[in-house]
Amino acid sequence: MPLILITGLPASGKSTRAAQLYDYLTERIAAESSAPSTPKFRLHLISDQSLSISRSVYDLDPAHTPAHVRSANASEKDARAALYGAVKRVLSPRDIVILDTLNYIKGWRYQLYCEAKNVQTPFGLVQIGCPVARARGVNEARIRRQEQEQQKKEQNGDNNSTKDKSTTTPSTTAATAAAGAGAAPKSGDLHPETYQQSHQNWQQKQFEEESKGPDFDEDITLGDTDSPLEPYLPRSNWENLVFRYEEPNPMTRWDSPLFILTWSDSPDDARKVFDQIWDEVIVNKPQKLIRANKSTVQRDKDPGGDYLYVLEKETQDIVKRILEQQAEVGEGGTVRLSRSGGSKGEEEEMLEVELPGKKVGLPQLQRYRRAFVALNRGGIGLEAVGTLAAGRLRESFVGYLNDAFEKEM
Repeated sequence: MPLILITGLPASGKSTRAAQLYDYLTERIAAESSAPSTPKFRLHLISDQSLSISRSVYDLDPAHTPAHVRSANASEKDARAALYGAVKRVLSPRDIVILDTLNYIKGWRYQLYCEAKNVQTPFGLVQIGCPVARARGVNEARIRRQEQEQQKKEQNGDNNSTKDKSTTTPSTTAATAAAGAGAAPKSGDLHPETYQQSHQNWQQKQFEEESKGPDFDEDITLGDTDSPLEPYLPRSNWENLVFRYEEPNPMTRWDSPLFILTWSDSPDDARKVFDQIWDEVIVNKPQKLIRANKSTVQRDKDPGGDYLYVLEKETQDIVKRILEQQAEVGEGGTVRLSRSGGSKGEEEEMLEVELPGKKVGLPQLQRYRRAFVALNRGGIGLEAVGTLAAGRLRESFVGYLNDAFEKEM
């Protein structure tokens, strides 16, 4: 069943829409199933929260990168690997998978599209449309909510570090001066204990300067649908993710079909879009048959034994029979071989090897045999073959020998 990706700007309402889509599909699956105990489809919602992936993995600020991390984006690569593995484990013709994460990279969406194509299941993309100012305001509202909760904890006596904060060191004075001058503090110039606080002060100053512009909606209040546990993104991290966001293009295979939901859509409008997803992707599958790429299709092996063993056995048998019959038919004659490898039968289809006008020795036949085995060890050139059984291998080897002997005539 389909793999449905949710994409959009950070703090644009992706998790809310993903939860609504999950509830809608749960309702439709229960209605379509004949028995509630055995549903027709299985539904999975995979997200950063379900895999316990922290939002900090998307922070590429070198100042926030731990010393043991190999690069600034190493944690993000590990997070995408965890998401990819979770999707791959459950994706099947009976499973509907909703992936609720940023999905902002075009190459990442293409990778998931190829995985769905490999399983021969449909693919869909849902984009949450939201202005940048609106998304920025939601993230800022979450930051304010977090700050208010922190202040309440301090007032209740949960935080007893106020005395330590009142102490001013020379490095703190330098950090304040650097932040006031508009320059970012450097970790090498500050004491380790004061660097983090000074960096936060600098980020706050930068944000206040940016918020003076028109592209900022600060009159946003979080509704009841926004979970208090929904984490916020640091301002610099949020701006970086918006800058790196790659808009979906419905003209490309990996971004189609594309369904668009806006942050202001009512539940009724959202349900109409969900109905389109159900009708076009889940119930009425695409008219064009989904086929995996030939390079990723695993070819069938002979049911009677190991493929390489059968390949060696059948080619050796043909070489043996050619040497036995060559004395009878003479040079330039025709050697008739059984297609199945057994004894000659009247009704069985026979294969013919046209010998050249000179005697063929064992070294020459063995050379041709080794070349044929090397070409077909991995199935090279046999993309159109359904089952590589003994009869098909013998036919291919006989054709290979006829082509080689024809060049010698």
